[in-house]
Amino acid sequence: MLSAFVQAFKTPDLRKKLLFTLGIMGLFRLGSVVPTPGVSLKNVNTCLGEAQDAGLVNLINIFSGGALLQLSVFALGIMPYITASIIIQLLRVVIPRFEELHKEGQAGTAKLTEYTRYLTIALGLLQSSTIVATAADNRLFGDCAVPVIPNASPLNLALMIITMTAGTGLIMWLGELITERGIGNGMSLLIFTSIIAQFPSNMISIAAGSGGVSKFLVVVAVVLVATLAVVYVEQATRRIPVQYAKRMIGRRQFGGSTTYIPIKINTAGVIPVIFASSILALPQLIAQFADRPHGWTNWIANNLQQTDTVYLVAYAVLILFFAFFYTAITFDPEEIADNMKKYGGFIPGIRAGEPTVKYLSYVINRVTAAGSVYLLVLAMIPTLAVIWLGLSQALPFGGTTILIMVGVGLQTVKEINSQLQQRHYEGFLS
Repeated sequence: MLSAFVQAFKTPDLRKKLLFTLGIMGLFRLGSVVPTPGVSLKNVNTCLGEAQDAGLVNLINIFSGGALLQLSVFALGIMPYITASIIIQLLRVVIPRFEELHKEGQAGTAKLTEYTRYLTIALGLLQSSTIVATAADNRLFGDCAVPVIPNASPLNLALMIITMTAGTGLIMWLGELITERGIGNGMSLLIFTSIIAQFPSNMISIAAGSGGVSKFLVVVAVVLVATLAVVYVEQATRRIPVQYAKRMIGRRQFGGSTTYIPIKINTAGVIPVIFASSILALPQLIAQFADRPHGWTNWIANNLQQTDTVYLVAYAVLILFFAFFYTAITFDPEEIADNMKKYGGFIPGIRAGEPTVKYLSYVINRVTAAGSVYLLVLAMIPTLAVIWLGLSQALPFGGTTILIMVGVGLQTVKEINSQLQQRHYEGFLS
């Protein structure tokens, strides 16, 4: 990995792309520490330690690189764009027009990207309004009595909402700039930057807190083992061989080649974990707005904490459900079988048409079963570690963040290697 980066910095074009990418990532981190106008940074720092128990808030805070709990300009991070992208993908099943745009190629993709941008701004406006209203009511940081917004006038709150929404639009633009002019996928790299920025402080907090040095070393060992497992599984693919028949068009012969369809073990990525965490964290967030304790708020407090049995069972079921659900949306056996039949391709030993669809469905269901179990084990690592080690607080990171860090790192190195090979071949041919 390091040799690839060293070689890339020796190539002028790649060096420019890498420096441009690093510059955008630095600008993103700068915006994550600049407070929103109207926020008392001193009071925020006073109340900061009390926000770790809020599930959904903590999840968004991880993906914003700690910007949310600092109420900075980039407080929402990349989450509105991720949510908008997922919603647009899911709407392809419900709205036929979106499916038609998806099949139109580059022009249709550009239109779907435009819809994603509009939805991102709308979600940013909604989320920023919720966060600002929660902070103004002193509920964002638990029971902290110090007001983080000293002047909670309507004009001041509106300015904060507009600033955070504009920050979301700026983050989206920065991510697209990295994709166009830099190295790797811009949105993924911004998430990677947010997680990496918090990782050292999170590890130090475990050693300095109730864990101690011995438990800190155990956590480090668990992280290393989880990283090795992620590297191994994310690189694994189930290859379905595809053979193309020979065809004569005029005097030229086409086809006759053999290729394969690569199916990743974990096709859904981290989407099932994010969905499951968000759904289970919503009741806790709603319970915070109750004026006084009720029966349902007591039930949520006693059963929907991260170490409770009800939470763990519901978390496991939701992860398994969304793993199959998201894979069924993104992987369409009928579309793949039709494309193979159109270009004269077939799976050896399987007839074209309906038998191919059944075979692909058979394979993807069994691969998804293995991938969902792997994802479930990875997501359960932080909770099980808290229970086993007897830590007084939940780990500030988990299998999801490890999966994102390793996955984005591997994908970025692959792209650097592919561009290095292109330039190597160009130099050889010239």
